[in-house]
Amino acid sequence: MRYQRLGASGLMVSRIGLGMMSFGDPAVLAWSLPEEAAEPIVRRAVEAGVTFFDTADMYSDGASERLTGRLLGRFFARRDDYVLATKVYYPTGDGPNGRGLSRKHIMAAVDASLRRLGTDHIDLYQIHRWDHGTPVEETMSALDDLVRGGKVRYLGASLMRAWQFAKAQHTAQLGGWTRFVSMQTRYNLVYREEEREMIPICGDQGVGVLPYSPLARGLLARSPGAPGGTTRSRAEGDRSRTGDGDAEIVDALRAVAATRDVPPARVALAWLLGKPAVSAPIIGATRADQLDDVLRAVDLELTAAETAAIEAPYRPHEPYGYS
Repeated sequence: MRYQRLGASGLMVSRIGLGMMSFGDPAVLAWSLPEEAAEPIVRRAVEAGVTFFDTADMYSDGASERLTGRLLGRFFARRDDYVLATKVYYPTGDGPNGRGLSRKHIMAAVDASLRRLGTDHIDLYQIHRWDHGTPVEETMSALDDLVRGGKVRYLGASLMRAWQFAKAQHTAQLGGWTRFVSMQTRYNLVYREEEREMIPICGDQGVGVLPYSPLARGLLARSPGAPGGTTRSRAEGDRSRTGDGDAEIVDALRAVAATRDVPPARVALAWLLGKPAVSAPIIGATRADQLDDVLRAVDLELTAAETAAIEAPYRPHEPYGYS
């Protein structure tokens, strides 16, 4: 494994992070893996040198955070040996204040996450979406209080419009508050719309990009003739938002992978890791053996010709997930 600073911050993260969304309570989400199934996957990641783990308070109704806390406490001797990230925004209760980015919800949510995770601090606390109903000054001030109070070490954001992210950063600067050090957003070979505005902003401002869905829910990991989709996409219906040019991208990816004699997933991740603003793609896994190929992507460097070949078929897509 290789390690890199998260953007311009001093926080070191493994170049590939493990997403914990697939782990939780099958009674809440049918496709979630219980702890006994998640344990060998997390163990394999830790043994390979992964130190960055990403979850959220709303994953499996909090069960993902509880499972994450127990497993990381089991596999690491010291809390300082790993980087723990979680998120706030989505509903975690039935009341009117049980969601969003108000001061009230942020303060309640972080304490609930700390209890579920079994720790006294969160390394990277991320706002999961943009909250149109709360003044951004209120949100950034509340988040800054968490950092100053020691409950949170760094702040991050996830999937929003570039102008919203810029507004939040500027607001924090004006208030003398803590700024975001990372942006977790959808970014992969078949969805590159973030290259228009968000990724250039992050590169300019020293914000580390944490791509989620780096393999487009399994689309970029499939070898010819292999069954399609991830456990989640098969359960929910494939919502990978494929579009014009995607089949050609997959064909080009497979051609480069065949020439290198490596799996397509490794090439797809190597492409992401070669982007200057990218700190750590966040991968998901439902079997331990799935990690073996993708973790080796950190040692694969694509040539300029290979990069051009797999990028050439891309066609614009409709923006995804913005509110």
